[in-house]
Amino acid sequence: MATGGPNSLSSGLLFLNLILYVIVAVIAGWAINYSIDESFNSLQGVSPPVRLFPIYFPIGNLATGFFVIFALLTGVVGVSTSLTGLHDVSQGYPASMMSAAAASLVTWTLTLLAMGLACKEISIGWRPPSLRALETFTIILAGTQLLCAGSLHAGAHAAIIQTPMVSRV
Repeated sequence: MATGGPNSLSSGLLFLNLILYVIVAVIAGWAINYSIDESFNSLQGVSPPVRLFPIYFPIGNLATGFFVIFALLTGVVGVSTSLTGLHDVSQGYPASMMSAAAASLVTWTLTLLAMGLACKEISIGWRPPSLRALETFTIILAGTQLLCAGSLHAGAHAAIIQTPMVSRV
């Protein structure tokens, strides 16, 4: 079982990411709920193409719908990855460390997708403070999740090296 070094860093980053992913999921969930509640009132008298667009958000700009949906998906996957990663790191076996590292890479790719949509939303223009907070947390998470994936891979490598190889004779 590997201890210290990469595992303590991994545990700290996993806990930080857990908190940040919960915040992202809560803000994105609020934005979807607000959109569902307010879209009927904001679509009164709007031309039919906008009314038929399935991802219309009354707040933000045209990229908001896609960004909020992917941010919610990223938040939920990130919470589950962080929770299972904390459990796997506490075990410290090579197989569990590799499992945590692989899940961390999948979550990082989803976070990069959400970050790209956040950057697109920023480049389009005006958005309310709640969406700016969601964009900020998503961009920060892209960096911390990359660090977490790297530390989990280093921890997995250390766990593999420290595991004694025994053979049957």
